[in-house]
Amino acid sequence: MIKQQVSILGCGWLGLPLAKHLIKNGWEVKGSTTSLEKIEKLESEGIQAFKIELQEDKIIGEIHSFLENSELLIIDIPPGLRSDPNSNFTAKLKKLSETIPESSIKNILYVSSTGVFQDHESIPTFTEHYKFTQREVANNQLIQAEQLLLTFKKAETSVIRFGGLIGNNRHPVKYLAGKPDIKNPEAPVNLIHLDNCILLILEIIQQGKFGKIFHGVEAVDSTKEEYYTKKAKEFDLQTPEFDHEIISVGKNISMTWTAKELDVGVPKKV
Repeated sequence: MIKQQVSILGCGWLGLPLAKHLIKNGWEVKGSTTSLEKIEKLESEGIQAFKIELQEDKIIGEIHSFLENSELLIIDIPPGLRSDPNSNFTAKLKKLSETIPESSIKNILYVSSTGVFQDHESIPTFTEHYKFTQREVANNQLIQAEQLLLTFKKAETSVIRFGGLIGNNRHPVKYLAGKPDIKNPEAPVNLIHLDNCILLILEIIQQGKFGKIFHGVEAVDSTKEEYYTKKAKEFDLQTPEFDHEIISVGKNISMTWTAKELDVGVPKKV
């Protein structure tokens, strides 16, 4: 029996545990990192490791060897737009896409973010089938990156947009604890646990659901202030203080269609 092989571009906080789950399920995994120091760590987990770095005008590393013999490419790299707002993330992905026709890749799963949607005073609900306006596309590289891959003709792409990521000792309440004047106390909470991220990705792969857009968030029936006040107590942290002087902005992310399409139900773990 020939083992299935996947190339995971970005074996970080989510990519590494995802790779380990795929290996347990019988996949051979090629994984990338931008750090030489992490190569040994990846190899110790049974991953064929590569140092790959996307740049706007070139790719540093053995990208063709990284993609060789894989029919599935999972892209899970941070856009880095907060640390470098002037960087062109879309150009980096375009440079990557230029290598696909020479490879065996047939399907792409792109890990995106609910950051494609804007917060608003009306607290809108965004579904998987929301159509972006031309202005929204022009002003948001995250949307541009998605559309580049969704319209790519040489491989069929699915996009999964995750809410804020938690798990493995990572939780935003640790950064908010004790802080004053936190904005948007009435905003909804859109988070997802690492375990549920992996569950959704595995379902997409196993069911062969490509050419679609999915959402990954968990049902949290409380406001930002209620949720983080409760979590601060659970973690035995100082309660954050919220600013009620300015009207809250926010958004609801729906994954109703995703839950139905994958037959998984809306996860609850946060």
